[in-house]
Amino acid sequence: MNIPEVNLPRIVVIGCGFAGLKFTKRINSRKYQVVLIDKNNYHTFQPLLYQVASSGLAPDSIVYPIRKIFKGKPNFYFRMASVEHISTKDQLVQTNIGSIHYDRLVIATGATNNFFGMENIEQHAMPMKSLTESLDLRSMILQNFEEALNTNDLEERNRLMNFVIVGGGPTGVELAGALSELRSHVLPNDYPDLDFRRMQIHIVEAGSRVLGAMSTHASEKAMRALDKFGVQVWLDTRVEDYDGKTVMTSKSDFASKTMIWAAGIQAAVPGGILVKKGMGNRILVDAFNAVEGMDQVYSIGDVAQIHSTKYPDGNPMLASVAEQQGAHLAKNLNKMAVGKPFIPFTYKDKGTMATIGRNKAVVDLPFWKFAGFFGWLTWMFVHLMLLVDFRSRLVVFVDWVYSYIRYDKGTRLIVRKAGTFRKQEQGFD
Repeated sequence: MNIPEVNLPRIVVIGCGFAGLKFTKRINSRKYQVVLIDKNNYHTFQPLLYQVASSGLAPDSIVYPIRKIFKGKPNFYFRMASVEHISTKDQLVQTNIGSIHYDRLVIATGATNNFFGMENIEQHAMPMKSLTESLDLRSMILQNFEEALNTNDLEERNRLMNFVIVGGGPTGVELAGALSELRSHVLPNDYPDLDFRRMQIHIVEAGSRVLGAMSTHASEKAMRALDKFGVQVWLDTRVEDYDGKTVMTSKSDFASKTMIWAAGIQAAVPGGILVKKGMGNRILVDAFNAVEGMDQVYSIGDVAQIHSTKYPDGNPMLASVAEQQGAHLAKNLNKMAVGKPFIPFTYKDKGTMATIGRNKAVVDLPFWKFAGFFGWLTWMFVHLMLLVDFRSRLVVFVDWVYSYIRYDKGTRLIVRKAGTFRKQEQGFD
């Protein structure tokens, strides 16, 4: 890998998700040479992937070029590559474009889908953890309705128009709400020949309530909103199999050609590194984000698990946790550069939120829990501010205002034919 040799310690960062992005922004690159590796040349704002999948936003609204983010940062280098092997003994990272030596390594590879060993579901279900997968899902949803127009088989039409979302967390709830808005306000205008009373949206949740990681207040409000939007919620129900036509669960079977997997994630640990792992395949780290049993190797974000009294199984796999870890590790390494001691990481819970649809959202803050229209405005404002740059905020805001006023979504494009979808290889988003 063609990286200049300089008289500064080299930090190699793997992954430009929320943790890697925040770390790379905050690290003092006048004290270190920083090399960022990611298999994509862009950062993805994952909380809004469901809006790309449901035609609410264009993909370039929620991604931003990595090189542009760090334009002008001294001693910074980005390489688009996939990590193949890490040798901690030789302090070497092997990628598909060559190898690179590190003085300190930061693993920020995020999370990927977890199908819990169910091969048929992995083969046939549609996940939504990357931009590519969201675009594939958008195309599949629209292609289903195109096919539904051309079939005289009523059962096949029902399968094409029914959607099963596995997982009642924020992703599943938000996507169900977005599909409900499509059904009510958008698709009937695009496909007047179809009877959208036949379109069904199901959420299948193994737990006893939706939004299980949030308060019971949020769960109850979300359930009422989903019921109002005509979404069928199946609690205490496990998905057992899926053959591409029928979703088999512990309670009932659903005829559907689109099963969307939002039920589980696991850490995306790079290959070729022997580390101690905890829940969800996460790398065990100490209070300073250092990988247990290794020198000068750190891990942050969804891929890392820190034990604490409040979170014995590790901090929540949330963007806010990842950003705080990234900023904290950068602060510690900046301290190291000037001979100051590290300070331990403590997660500051600033709250969680989820939107269910138009004028409906739930917000859990440490000091206040609320929902409804004000919650929806709060959700929109927070997500706008979290986007990387002003242009993205402006584009997303304009799209949201247009959709709200016109009851329309402007990106209903089929970018590839149904049947050509292939799962994106495991990577570091």
